[in-house]
Amino acid sequence: MSLSSHQKAALAAQIALEKKAYRPVLLDLRELTLIADYFVVCHGNSDVHVRAIVDAIAEGLAQRGETRLSIEGRDDARWMLLDLGDTVVHVFSQADREYYDLERLWGDAPRTELSPS
Repeated sequence: MSLSSHQKAALAAQIALEKKAYRPVLLDLRELTLIADYFVVCHGNSDVHVRAIVDAIAEGLAQRGETRLSIEGRDDARWMLLDLGDTVVHVFSQADREYYDLERLWGDAPRTELSPS
């Protein structure tokens, strides 16, 4: 059974938290655009950390039978994008997250901010 877009986004955000990603946010875009149902946005503290977060999310989703469409940005790992079709995961370096500020650009989107338990 395939995961819903919300389940994919929530699982991706949870895995990001487990990999010590900073400030994971789930943006609900369903009423705003056809690009995706959800964005997950977070950042790591180094290029190695950013890659590790993305790899863990891809692996965790694959274990649940979800295949990713593509991963972009692996070379410099300042902004990596994991395209899951109806869910897009953005993992930034801290500086690039602040510069591009997707949370502000999608400021009308309902958001869920996650924190470590």
